[in-house]
Amino acid sequence: MEVTVHRKAHFNAAHRLHNPEWDDEKNNRIFGKCNNPNYHGHNYELVVSVTGSIDEETGYVIDMKDLKTIIKEQVEKPFDHKNLNLDTAEFKNLNPTAENIAVVIWNKIKKQLDPAFKLKITLYETPRNFVEYSGN
Repeated sequence: MEVTVHRKAHFNAAHRLHNPEWDDEKNNRIFGKCNNPNYHGHNYELVVSVTGSIDEETGYVIDMKDLKTIIKEQVEKPFDHKNLNLDTAEFKNLNPTAENIAVVIWNKIKKQLDPAFKLKITLYETPRNFVEYSGN
């Protein structure tokens, strides 16, 4: 029997959507105000979902304290109150779209989990715009 547990978190970060291979006109046409050269910010909401079997001894799929620590170390500390383009190694050469941020977070957290767990990341950039990534 598999059960999915969820942990919510949040972080605030600035970014700029920009493709250096394109001229200003194309960047502005594709990314609009998200291409602001002075960056812009979001209050990201994150849901980390872990699916696995319930441990017979603990009754847990995963200890939520452990999941909280993983999220804090892998997401909140490196990304909160940062400019993703300028302050993080992950986005030096990767456009920090919500899609790419979700994949980066998935990869960072997945490395910290038992390989038997399934992982899904849901990242809200705004209350109406969000992405999900499950490693597929």
